[in-house]
Amino acid sequence: MAKILILYYSRNGSTEKMARQIARGVESVAGAEALLRTVPEVSPVCEKVADSIPESGAPYATLQELETCDGLALGSPTQFGNMAAPLKHFIDSTTAMWFSGALSGKPAGVFTSTGSMHGGQETTLLSMMLPLMHHGMLMMSLPCNEIALRETVSGGTPYGPSHHAESDDELTEHEKRLCWVLGERLAKTAMALTIKPR
Repeated sequence: MAKILILYYSRNGSTEKMARQIARGVESVAGAEALLRTVPEVSPVCEKVADSIPESGAPYATLQELETCDGLALGSPTQFGNMAAPLKHFIDSTTAMWFSGALSGKPAGVFTSTGSMHGGQETTLLSMMLPLMHHGMLMMSLPCNEIALRETVSGGTPYGPSHHAESDDELTEHEKRLCWVLGERLAKTAMALTIKPR
């Protein structure tokens, strides 16, 4: 069984919708399991005190879940062309994993949602890739022969799925498809990498 951690922060629900579509793509692959997790809010002064389980939505991620996953999809809304602070705060706590190389060689992909067409989707995706590359993860893109990537007039980039939420909070069919494709690619790659030679 390959376990793909879908770790995201969602302020208004769009990134969460994308995460759920990625999970569907993961679970379309026999032997793969999607694990949906989020992160708590942070305040300007300190990390907010939060219950260990949120009132609704996915549970909060633990460092152990990140360390033991077979693949990772990391998602955030666009905040001035960058990932949101709560997600960055969580990623900044992974130094011990960097020292141990726990994430090295595992597949990873990124996804984002933004309120405007030119709100920094691609820079946000790149900002999420950087720490994952420092961890030695294998970055998964969306394939250039994916029809939805060529036909989309809303979200979608070669760097990862994106969603344009300004006019409609619902994902378009192309956006759903691109999320699904990322989940499927992560699962298939993780399965291939975890096959033990005889």
